[in-house]
Amino acid sequence: MRIDLMTLFPDMCETVLNESIIGRARKKGAIEIYTHQIRDYTLNKQKQVDDYPYGGGMGMVMNAQPIADCFRAVCEKAGSRPHLIYMSPQGTVLTQKKARELAQLPSICILCGHYEGVDQRVLDAFVDEEISIGDYVLTGGELPALVLIDCIARMVPGVLSDEACFTEESHYSGLLEYPQYTRPAVWEGREVPEILLSGHHEKIAEWRREQSLIRTFRLRPDLLEHAELTDKDRKFLEKLKMEEKNI
Repeated sequence: MRIDLMTLFPDMCETVLNESIIGRARKKGAIEIYTHQIRDYTLNKQKQVDDYPYGGGMGMVMNAQPIADCFRAVCEKAGSRPHLIYMSPQGTVLTQKKARELAQLPSICILCGHYEGVDQRVLDAFVDEEISIGDYVLTGGELPALVLIDCIARMVPGVLSDEACFTEESHYSGLLEYPQYTRPAVWEGREVPEILLSGHHEKIAEWRREQSLIRTFRLRPDLLEHAELTDKDRKFLEKLKMEEKNI
């Protein structure tokens, strides 16, 4: 998969993208990630990328021209037109389902806005969708873009050691993840659940599924409406509901 990132702060983004799992995946070629300095595509000597908003108001607005030319250059370098995403607090809130959908695409490009936003005309002309990472406002689109890249990249084949590394985690199937434990078996009087020490993989898998259901039921019951549930899961949840009523 190829990901292109259009930003005013490529060095900031590269610092994050060169570290940890994503950094190692880039080095071994499991995923291609390129950052592009929007300022390089300005037509003025000052390399200015913003101007005052028509109609007045606070702050500055990013110009359409350098963004458009930067995206055209990305398309040329990539050899095709990638799916263009604008990180915006007005966008659809990012979910694991959306990340899974985007991870199936051959290439995406992410636009990071700044100041008071971006000239609407370039958004209308090129952007395929707007995505938000939550109902709040940040100083720029770089941090949201890095969150989106991390969320998508870890599902690309070869980035993580095994598909189970992400398919069993919170939200992938609509449930929260089961509790995790490591050595020692007893820590400050607290013991690891006996089932995890049994070596019985089928029973461990069953216990973990039940723990995911319990956690989701108690902490995020809203997720259960759209979770991928089996008949056995539904019976277990009914049992939980009955137990809650009897407490």
